[in-house]
Amino acid sequence: MNTIAIIQARMGSNRLPGKVMKILGDRSVLGHVIKRCLAIPSVNQVVVATSNLEEDTIICQEAERYGVSYYRGSQENVLSRYYEAAKENGAENIVRITSDCPLLDPNISESVISHFLDNNFDYSSSGLSGTFPRGLDTEVFTFYALERCYLEATIEYEHEHVTPYIYQHPEFFNFYKYYNSEDDSRYRLTLDTPEDWKLIQLIYKELYKGEIFYWEEIRQLLKNRPELMMINEGVKQKILGE
Repeated sequence: MNTIAIIQARMGSNRLPGKVMKILGDRSVLGHVIKRCLAIPSVNQVVVATSNLEEDTIICQEAERYGVSYYRGSQENVLSRYYEAAKENGAENIVRITSDCPLLDPNISESVISHFLDNNFDYSSSGLSGTFPRGLDTEVFTFYALERCYLEATIEYEHEHVTPYIYQHPEFFNFYKYYNSEDDSRYRLTLDTPEDWKLIQLIYKELYKGEIFYWEEIRQLLKNRPELMMINEGVKQKILGE
């Protein structure tokens, strides 16, 4: 099965413009995300899906730098961008990754994907269970499910966020909520605001030695230094439709 990780990335961001190209240690945020996706054993190919806007040309250049493909499509309709990128690259299964997750754990992603493949689901997500830290989310779904979304989704947020049509229509899809062994939802490790950026910089300063580090190391750091969690504890995650 051709399993492709598609990373959605753009320079525009209301709360932290240009966040995916901010430098974190020895490479960009996007560079770290690409490197972590390449480390997922079940992923055969990584594609960066960005927009046709001129400002996003730098994202294509960054993808080339890491030897991965890119696809340029609609700025607003991310669903169509995903569908076209998947179709162009012959994806049978798609792993959806957002470029604001430089702490993505390849081991967790692999667990989600392997379980999905073993059980022939249409869709599986670690984010839906609400037991993983935000920023370690992995979604995986079949091309069939993506194509049905592309053809049938009509609500604006369904096009912006790609997969709501799947998990809001359980009558159409065989999907699974992948649960963590314990509830780690109190941790926020995604990059959306200046507060998130400050925390992620501190985590990388403590743990990054040029190689990928994993959730267990991050968890231990945050347990040893609980004051770090206060940095972005007031950040509110946007909800669908905002």
